[in-house]
Parts: sequence; C-alpha cells; structure tokens
Amino acid sequence: MKKQITLKRLVIVLIFAIFVFNYIKQEVTIKRIKEDIVNSQEQLDELKSKNSKLEADLIKAGSNEYFEEQARKRLGMIKEGEKVVNSQKQN
Repeated sequence: MKKQITLKRLVIVLIFAIFVFNYIKQEVTIKRIKEDIVNSQEQLDELKSKNSKLEADLIKAGSNEYFEEQARKRLGMIKEGEKVVNSQKQN
C-alpha cells in the first residue's frame, strides 16, 4: 500500500516536472520570437527609410538639373558666358 502511494507521488511529480519544463521552454521560445520581431521591425524601418531616400534620388536623377550638376562636378563643364576660376591651395 505504501509502495503504491510512493509510486503515485513519483508519477505526479514527474508529470508536474514535465509540465513545468514545457512551460519554461515555451516562455523562452516566445521571448526569442518577440526579440526576432523587434529586430525585424527595426530592419524594416531602416530599409523603408533607405528606400525612400533611393526613390528621392531616382526622381532627382531624372531631372535636367541633376545632369547639369553632374556634368559640372565630374566633367568640369561650364555654361556659356561663365568664367572658370581656379583656386590653388597654399601649403
């Protein structure tokens, strides 16, 4: 009789331990998933910001002012009637 009670207690304790273990495991998994969601949201926000900047650059790149600006910077071109002033740095 006493052996049966001890065996029942052991089974109950084991079942309880399994439930506790599974609960803790689920809580850890939920915490990790929430952290992943936060990280993914931060990455999404960064990418949206970058995308907006690229869209603005694309619109700007299609304008005549942009082509003129790039021709001046990269090719050293000037408009008719403009004078070129070269400045040299003194050491």
